[in-house]
Amino acid sequence: MITFPSRPFPLSARRPNIALMVIDMQRDFVEPGGFGEALGNDVSRLTGIIPQVARLLAIFRAKGMKVIHTKEAHRADLSDCPPAKHRRGDAKIAIGDEGPMGRILISGEPGNDIVPALYPVDGELVIEKPGKGAFYATNLNTILDDADITHLVFAGVTTEVCVQTTMREAADRGYETLIAEDATDSYFPEFKQAAIDMMIAQGGIIGCAATTDQIINALEARPS
Repeated sequence: MITFPSRPFPLSARRPNIALMVIDMQRDFVEPGGFGEALGNDVSRLTGIIPQVARLLAIFRAKGMKVIHTKEAHRADLSDCPPAKHRRGDAKIAIGDEGPMGRILISGEPGNDIVPALYPVDGELVIEKPGKGAFYATNLNTILDDADITHLVFAGVTTEVCVQTTMREAADRGYETLIAEDATDSYFPEFKQAAIDMMIAQGGIIGCAATTDQIINALEARPS
């Protein structure tokens, strides 16, 4: 049994039942010169978590544990992008428009790809999701159920949008959730902290939180 020294309480699980979810570490969101920076955001906070996410990937890969990456991506014809979503954001540029790294949030475009330092290896699943949450309009729940996954460790961006949405979706489906609080970030630091505080409030109403070091140390320890 693996026990993570998380807050607000320690979270325990069998190693085969734990998976890592790396949320939306896409070039357009994270890299200088991408869509996120074009909207006026400072992407250095997001770029800054890459080493911590890489450490989580390394330990999960070394232990032969399941890893799932997500990308927010739409079809080229935008048939899976509702008008209400298409209207959101900066009115000068929208989903599907040409951005610094190709069409914004369109599957297959350079900016929609995962950053090279965290690129999936053979056998790792990539979920392309048309919404903020990874369970909406995808087969993620079936994949996790078939793999007997009960506990999800989360990393990626942004904390308050796609990470939090997916954690809430997971909690509603009965999964135990744990966010690696130094392997996630937001363009707005106060949003990150508020999102984590909300999720672990009231006895872990959505899930738990721990540092990357705490998660790695727990996975490296001899199971009890």
